[in-house]
Amino acid sequence: MRRGDPRLWVALAIVYTVWGSTYLAIRVAVETLPPFLMASIRFLIAGGLLYGFSIRRGDREDDRPGIPQWRAAAIVGTLLLLGGNGGVVWAEQRVPSGLAALIVATVPLWVALIGFAWLRERLPRVAVAGLVVGFAGTALLIRPSGSSHIDLPGALVLVGASASWAIGTLYAGRAPLPSRASVSAGMQLLCGGVVLGIAGLASGELGRVHPSAFSRSSLIALVYLIIFGAIIAFSAYSWLVQNAPPAIVSTYAYVNPMIAVLLGWAILGEHVGHNTIFAGAIIIVAVAMIVSSRLRIAEGEPAGGAPPVEDPIAAEASG
Repeated sequence: MRRGDPRLWVALAIVYTVWGSTYLAIRVAVETLPPFLMASIRFLIAGGLLYGFSIRRGDREDDRPGIPQWRAAAIVGTLLLLGGNGGVVWAEQRVPSGLAALIVATVPLWVALIGFAWLRERLPRVAVAGLVVGFAGTALLIRPSGSSHIDLPGALVLVGASASWAIGTLYAGRAPLPSRASVSAGMQLLCGGVVLGIAGLASGELGRVHPSAFSRSSLIALVYLIIFGAIIAFSAYSWLVQNAPPAIVSTYAYVNPMIAVLLGWAILGEHVGHNTIFAGAIIIVAVAMIVSSRLRIAEGEPAGGAPPVEDPIAAEASG
């Protein structure tokens, strides 16, 4: 595809702005909506629509989901959407949306580190340097300093959520999921929505549900997350994966956090101090180092690894 194709830039603009804005939308949604049940409703609706639309298309005979496929989807959905997105929606009750996005931007670092430790993937030197730089930036970001107060439990939950995404991403690349990407994504969203609902019920959120207390802003944010964050942006991302060079598609990993920080500052008035800017810049540089090294590996350079844009749900689940 030619880089001047307007469809390419429209799809990139959607992925950049919509996924970058989901952290803001989550922050607004959890102001009056219970976090786990909110996320459950979001993914059940989006997953149901996606699965219902895609299951009757493509190779219906040789790619029919069975028990192994649903089991794999349940594992991936739990890791990505309960451990990953669930950690984000819980933490955003306590930390600014921009800070959440910067911590979640470390997912490619965790993918590289866990892939090395778990799957024995070799890391080129630039990737090792990226890991050191990235985790140093994360430590600097969550370290309380001066008058800045960072909610440490919320920040640590976000770190754990990022690691959960990384594990889910690596497992998804090897799991017996359906070959039809939209069917697989719909199954993962449905399974993740179910386990998020169970988590919400187990944590007592149902007893704290009072519809009269739901704000219009929170409800609008939930609708935005379902329609734009899950359906429209996912479709744009899936089209990019099939039609654009990976080096271009992967740029979402370091553009989205910057957009999230900007929107949190401009719309919610979130404080962006010098420490946040400096640490965030370090993390973005580290992510660029990791992503670029994995792209070179995917293009055939001598090292182990996999391309960073192989699971659209892992990409979408961050917001």
